[in-house]
Amino acid sequence: QGQLAESGGGSVQAGDSLRLSCAASDTNPMRDALGWFRQVPGKQREAVAAIYNRGRSRRYSAPVKGRFTISRDNAKNTAYLQMNSLKPEDTAMYYCATGDYIGDTSWDLGATYDFWGRGTQVTVAS
Repeated sequence: QGQLAESGGGSVQAGDSLRLSCAASDTNPMRDALGWFRQVPGKQREAVAAIYNRGRSRRYSAPVKGRFTISRDNAKNTAYLQMNSLKPEDTAMYYCATGDYIGDTSWDLGATYDFWGRGTQVTVAS
């Protein structure tokens, strides 16, 4: 881990918003596929969102669809996850990851991605 740098996490109240950032570097830029994952201790890592196919494809997991928005700025080598209407169930460590494009059937698989960040904590109180 540590190839990417997440930021923007914090402790908020239910209903608040956060924007997470994921920064790559010019020497090791983001690949085509960029995904956001989250994990709670003792539970399996779950995919949250992904953008790929030269930015033409976007996917979201059911719990966040309609509330979260993924985007990327290729000029800045940075991706974002806008998180609105946060719920206590969103509390987790959030990770970004990047890898070569594979396709619709693998956007939510960790094995799709080659490089990961160290994570940023999001805590949502009721």
